[in-house]
Amino acid sequence: MTESTRTLIWADPLATRDRVAGLSGLEAMRALRDGLIPPPPIAETMNFTLTEADPGRVVFECRPGFEHYNPIGAVHGGLACTLLDTVTGCAGHTTLEAGQGYTSIEISVKYLRPVTADGGVLTAVGVVTKPGRRVIFAEGTIIDAQGRLLATASSSLLVL
Repeated sequence: MTESTRTLIWADPLATRDRVAGLSGLEAMRALRDGLIPPPPIAETMNFTLTEADPGRVVFECRPGFEHYNPIGAVHGGLACTLLDTVTGCAGHTTLEAGQGYTSIEISVKYLRPVTADGGVLTAVGVVTKPGRRVIFAEGTIIDAQGRLLATASSSLLVL
């Protein structure tokens, strides 16, 4: 049996939270995209990278690895669900003013194809379908490097 290791290094998420407190959601997402603030620990753990941030829309890339595998030889569905929760939430975040936050209150995921490490980089897109002052609705998709749709989600976000 071959063993592998992976070392994770991340910045203090509470310090990052304090740095973005005065920014709008879009400004915070763009600061993350541009490397002006460090990625949150979950992004390091799951290999997520924000590549695009526009009003009501974000794009993340994910490099699934063997560290994300389940016992049946595929990437655990939790990686796709977490990626979809991330893109729908971050898309919603881009619509918020400084001082506002959000939390996911519902997500429905459809798994269409298995995810494997040899499928290449995943691209996940989150889009706000209905912004709101109390609840935001968003949708997300994940495609693999060959352009195949792997999973979709719809989500509701509570504005705080």
